[in-house]
Amino acid sequence: MRYLFLNRRFRKHTDYEGLVRTLHRHLYRWRIAYLSLMLLIMAALVFRSCFTLGLNASPSLPHALYLIHKGAKVSRGELIAFRWHGGGPYSAGVTFIKIVAGMPGDTVTQIDRQFLVNGMPVGTAKQQSRQGAVLEIGPTGVIPSGQYYVRAPHPDSLDSRYRLTGWISQTQIIGRAYVLF
Repeated sequence: MRYLFLNRRFRKHTDYEGLVRTLHRHLYRWRIAYLSLMLLIMAALVFRSCFTLGLNASPSLPHALYLIHKGAKVSRGELIAFRWHGGGPYSAGVTFIKIVAGMPGDTVTQIDRQFLVNGMPVGTAKQQSRQGAVLEIGPTGVIPSGQYYVRAPHPDSLDSRYRLTGWISQTQIIGRAYVLF
């Protein structure tokens, strides 16, 4: 495109017919490049409407980069991405990635500070954070419709064991997350 305007032949045309002929020749020569660029832009727009990338900056999960499939159905044991509701050390809207441990209708119980979902241990709640803040216990009982219990294997993970996180609402969920690296 740069050469189109710098080309002497292009600048010498004062009549519109010559200008149109030159423009047609240019477009014909560069048609594959322009079509490729248009296809690349369309593919990027389609990708962005269905997918996004998530970065895990904490040690709560062993991987750093995730592909998030927006609106994908979530199941127990899968990674999900959700928007943080705000509070604690994170501002509202931050993307969190955790493992779904409890689905609607499951029962969450607590024995001392250990949490169980349907009788299976999912983690032990700490009494205070690494910064020394007191950590309140999360909700127990039957998980209501449209809510999920999330966890991560790291002992310092901010997950459903704590009141600050609690159960994750369906409205907070972005979609299913897949490990990239």
